[in-house]
Amino acid sequence: MSILVLSLAILIGISLGLIGGGGSILTVPVLVYVAGVSPTLSTAYSLFIVGSTSLVGGFNNMTKKLVHIPTAIIFSIPSFIAVYSVRKFVIPLIPETIFHIGNLAITKNIFIMIFFAAIMLFASLSMIRDKKQEEDNSDIANITFNYPLIILEGFVVGALTGFVGAGGGFLIIPALVMFAKLPMRLAIGTSLVIIAIKSLIGFTGDVQNLSNQIDWILLMTFTGAAIVGIFIGSFLAKSIKANSLKKGFGWFVLIMAIYILSKELLFPSQTNGH
Repeated sequence: MSILVLSLAILIGISLGLIGGGGSILTVPVLVYVAGVSPTLSTAYSLFIVGSTSLVGGFNNMTKKLVHIPTAIIFSIPSFIAVYSVRKFVIPLIPETIFHIGNLAITKNIFIMIFFAAIMLFASLSMIRDKKQEEDNSDIANITFNYPLIILEGFVVGALTGFVGAGGGFLIIPALVMFAKLPMRLAIGTSLVIIAIKSLIGFTGDVQNLSNQIDWILLMTFTGAAIVGIFIGSFLAKSIKANSLKKGFGWFVLIMAIYILSKELLFPSQTNGH
């Protein structure tokens, strides 16, 4: 594994440690374009990498009492049912060539990357436009949660996670703030636990389907580097304003999304060759 890939893996962990999400939005592009892994296999790797890294980060936040366990459980149950179902049953059903646009064949790999880029566009605009969240130190025991909306959000995020291999922190955190009424710091810690649970369970569906294709050395090395990054990110989070970081990261994700769309639609041959 190259120094560049290891460095990017650490950066992915740092983003998770800083803002409780965003790591998975980078993992798939890094694996596809830098490490040379196929898009389908990259989404599987991403589930394990982001899930394992988030598990470490979530445990670290638990020790600081920055995880709301009831919300994590209620969100996670519909989410991991959705992600496991998509990885186990839906992804294998997608044909290698889905349709044609003129002379351009939209293959399974191209479709996954285009869909992933569309999610990145949505996420980037959400982070760029996001208004500053005021830290709420009120007693959350007195707040009435909108559990039906939390459950619905869990299903939606789980399905997206299963399809593109993204942990969904960029969707989970706004949901926890708006529907569960969690303070921002508590939402970040809770998000990491949710990401860990549903991503690792989703990966079990891939182990059954792709066990003979998984490069465990690459996967474990990348994951280890990302775990180092999450500790760095957690340390840096003490001195960096989350809102400024989130907007900067949003612009970076927007550029990445435009790059992926341009590459897949104008120069699709490289991705098809993986």
